[in-house]
Amino acid sequence: MATAAPSGPDTRPIDAHVHVVGNGSGGSGCWLRVRGWHRPLAALMLRHIGLPLAAMQGDLEGLYVGRLLELVRGSSLSRVVLLAQDMVYDEEGRKMQHLGSFYVPNDFVLGLAKQRPEFLPAVSIHPARPDALEELERCLANGAVMMKCLPNCQNINCNDRRFTRFWERMAEARLPLLAHTGGEHTLPVVRPEYADPRVLALPLECGVKVIAAHCGTKSGLFDPEYFHVFVGMTRRFDNLYGDISAFNVPLRGRHVKKCLESPLTERMVHGSDFPVPVHGHFAWMKGFIDWRTFRRWERNPNILERDYQLKVAMGFSPETFTRIHGLLRPH
Repeated sequence: MATAAPSGPDTRPIDAHVHVVGNGSGGSGCWLRVRGWHRPLAALMLRHIGLPLAAMQGDLEGLYVGRLLELVRGSSLSRVVLLAQDMVYDEEGRKMQHLGSFYVPNDFVLGLAKQRPEFLPAVSIHPARPDALEELERCLANGAVMMKCLPNCQNINCNDRRFTRFWERMAEARLPLLAHTGGEHTLPVVRPEYADPRVLALPLECGVKVIAAHCGTKSGLFDPEYFHVFVGMTRRFDNLYGDISAFNVPLRGRHVKKCLESPLTERMVHGSDFPVPVHGHFAWMKGFIDWRTFRRWERNPNILERDYQLKVAMGFSPETFTRIHGLLRPH
């Protein structure tokens, strides 16, 4: 379902939340540590995106990026934002080598974006790093359009006043922050309390445009519910947005109807959370989509297109899929 590129500025839909992984086989610097029950989950995700389990031990990044590029080109999307993943650091800026399940260097996503116009680079910088500001400047100079972090998984208290200059520099550079909010079960969690969207208050106060990934929704049945906190914060901060990534997963998708209501819907941004599985069963069972729509897109093997079309059918406006154009740092 690829669409022709327009002759003027490209304002077609963008997926602003796409993960990339690798095992370092291609000299990328990526690494991946899959343990315990995450092993069958990783295998499920690989199968879901059309890769064999053997890719884990082979040229994972090459196969993964090749498949992702194929999916983007076969979809209604013009581009996707690729997310780097920094290491876990302690409060004093020391690497916590034993923590974290995968690492994706900034140079990897920056390099991919230079090679392929379908990719936009979102870098990941832990603000406690001794070289955080230097790395930020380097990434800005090399074309970063967004910064991504997972406070609860990377041990980032974004409200730590020591990070004020870091957030101020991001605001000056017009570099938005995509920050995970709500529960998390696909990655090891270091500080569960940092899933609370209120941990993002300081960067918001510094003027950073912040996108709360998942809008503070649950991932697991017994996770705290932060969606109402996110909604309240959108009334306080006009620079706070939320992405609808993984909203085709049952618990995260519980609040679709609220997200379609004004004024909240004017803060929604599209993201898939690729390679998280995409299925329309929950949306159909909740009455968000009809049976014919469910059957049509459930059969489509392109999960980027499936996720996009299911959300269109739910009622998300065209602006939801293009709003990110006005938030990304100009590139």
